[in-house]
Amino acid sequence: MSGIYIHIPFCKQACFYCDFHFSTSLKKKDELIKNLIYEIELRKNELNNEIIETIYFGGGTPSLLTQSEIVAIIQAIYKNHTVVATPEITLEANPDDLNEEKLQEIEASGINRLSIGIQSFLDQDLKMMNRTHNAQESKACLELATRYFENISLDLIYGIPGLSNRLWKQNIQTALSFNIPHISSYALTVEPKTALESFIKKGIIEDVDDQKAQEQFHILIDELTKYDYIHYELSNFGKKGFFSKNNSSYWQGKMYLGIGPSAHSFDGKQRSWNVKNNLKYINALHNNQLPIEREILSKTDRYNEYIMTGLRTIWGVSYKEVEQKFGKNYVNYLQQQAEKYILEHLLYIDDGILRTTQKGKFFSDGIASDLFKLNLT
Repeated sequence: MSGIYIHIPFCKQACFYCDFHFSTSLKKKDELIKNLIYEIELRKNELNNEIIETIYFGGGTPSLLTQSEIVAIIQAIYKNHTVVATPEITLEANPDDLNEEKLQEIEASGINRLSIGIQSFLDQDLKMMNRTHNAQESKACLELATRYFENISLDLIYGIPGLSNRLWKQNIQTALSFNIPHISSYALTVEPKTALESFIKKGIIEDVDDQKAQEQFHILIDELTKYDYIHYELSNFGKKGFFSKNNSSYWQGKMYLGIGPSAHSFDGKQRSWNVKNNLKYINALHNNQLPIEREILSKTDRYNEYIMTGLRTIWGVSYKEVEQKFGKNYVNYLQQQAEKYILEHLLYIDDGILRTTQKGKFFSDGIASDLFKLNLT
């Protein structure tokens, strides 16, 4: 089973923290959609006839698409791939786009899962991040969305400068009041060359406090666990039966095809990525060329990816799988590198599976990087 990711590189305005590829000009939208569909056709054989089980519209802001544009893209996928009877088809959306008419159009287009970028239910946070919606629009859109969709995820950000633990708990409780079955939550990260980085350097915005972010991460786990959410991946919590199939496939190393500017793909051995420029993307496809760079992953690269993704999840890192895929020397190396984290109670072994402890979860990416193998042997 495989998945297809569609990158929609348009937004109404730029969020100060975002480093994803997007444009605030919609002038080339029609032409870009046309070329997205052409790319789907040109790359139809790259997944080796794998059956498609997930389709994910990310961005950018995919909720800027019209119903006819969504339908055209989905039809192109069905035309060029074999798709399971009931695929998970997700659309990322901003709250200010989701009025009743828009939700009816999205539902009619074949989308069966929404991922809504709430980020915060506090106006001061939303203004600081330069989001296009306000707190009232967040609540109103969730009231409406739950009438049309059962499978909904919402995003929340913690570690925001000025966000107290009390207000963070209030944010979580507001999210829970809508009975949303999936919550994704991320620490605010200061990415290079973003407006947020610039404002922090100039002293306009207070710097991110890592200790506060760690506290709020553990508050998040404690609060959601009380309501039977399963913390199945570092940043993701789902009720039983509502894990993101798209994201789970990525963490479990399944193949996926990325369509659109800056989109990444993975076929098990090779990673590729499209040019991060809308005009170059359009021009290349207009000339029947794929705007792609490709990289063959070495055994060590694939081992490192398995460690990184595995430690972030409840599925962990299997010593048996490491030996089967990479060899005994990789197992020995992993055991040696993991030993100090086990002694520090940041990792533990359960039936041959290496996992992070509750204390170690927040540090899982850093721990994983220390378990990486640097040289192919």
